[in-house]
Amino acid sequence: MIEDKPKGLRALLPILYPAVTLVVFFVIPFGIMLAVSFFEREPGGFYTTDFSIDNYGNLFTELFGRVLVFSIFISALCAVICVAVGFPFTYFITRMRRKAQVVWLVILVSVLSLSAVIVAFAWSLLLSQTAGISNLFVWLGLMGKPVSWSPGFWALTAGMCYIAFPYTVLVLYPPLSRLDPHLPEAAQTLGASPVTTFFTVVLGSLRSAIVATLIMVFAFTLGTYLIPQILGRPQHWTLSVLITDEAVYHSNLPLASAMAVFFMVVSLALVGLTMLIGKSRGPAAR
Repeated sequence: MIEDKPKGLRALLPILYPAVTLVVFFVIPFGIMLAVSFFEREPGGFYTTDFSIDNYGNLFTELFGRVLVFSIFISALCAVICVAVGFPFTYFITRMRRKAQVVWLVILVSVLSLSAVIVAFAWSLLLSQTAGISNLFVWLGLMGKPVSWSPGFWALTAGMCYIAFPYTVLVLYPPLSRLDPHLPEAAQTLGASPVTTFFTVVLGSLRSAIVATLIMVFAFTLGTYLIPQILGRPQHWTLSVLITDEAVYHSNLPLASAMAVFFMVVSLALVGLTMLIGKSRGPAAR
C-alpha cells in the first residue's frame, strides 16, 4: 500500500499543470468577477463590497436585451457561414497533394498573424466608397457609381467571418484528412452522385466535428470587440463592446461584471444546448 502512493502521485502529475493553469487563469479571475458583480457602485467610479443584486436587476433593459440578442445572432450567423464555406473548402484541400495542402495551411496560418485592428481597417478600406471594391464594379460596368458598404451589418459579418475562417479550416482539417477516401468512392459506385455523396457520406460521418466547429466559431466570435466598433454602426455593437464601455468609460465595474457573468451563463447554456442537440440526433443518423 505504501508503494502504491508514489505511483498514484506520479499518475496525477500530467494533469497537475493543466489543473493549476485552469485555476489560476480561469477559476480565480471568474470568481473575482462574480464577486465584483454583487458589489455596489459609488459616485466617482468607486464601489463598495456590500452585497447587492441591483446590478443584475439593471440588466433587464431594452438596450441590454437588444444587444444580447444581436450578439448571439451575429455570432451564430458567422458560425454557420464559416462552417458552410469552410467545410467544402477544407474537403477539397485534403484531396490535394501534400505540398499543395502545406501551402494552403501556411497561407491560413499567416492570416492568423494579422491583428484584429489591421483586419478591420483593411475591410473598412476595401468596402469604402473612395478606394473600395465598388470602384472596380463601376469600372466593369456592374454599378453606376461607387458606394460605401462600411460601416454596416454585412461589413461586420465579413470581418468577423474573415477572422474566424482560418480557425474553422484548421479545426476541420484533421477529421477530414482522416476520412477514409474509399467511403465516397463506394457510395458513387453504388449509384450516388458526387453531391449526394458529399451531403450524406462525408457530412454524415463528420457530424461531431461539424458541431464542435460551430461551437468553437460561435464562442470565438462572441468575444469580438474591435471589429464591431470599426466595421459596424452603433446599433451593430456587440455585448463585448457594451461591457467594455461600462467598465472603461463609465467606470462601472460591478455592472460590467454582472453583464459579463450573465453573458457567460447564456453562452454556456447555448453551447450546451447545441451539444445536446448534436448528441440526440447522432443515434438517429446512424
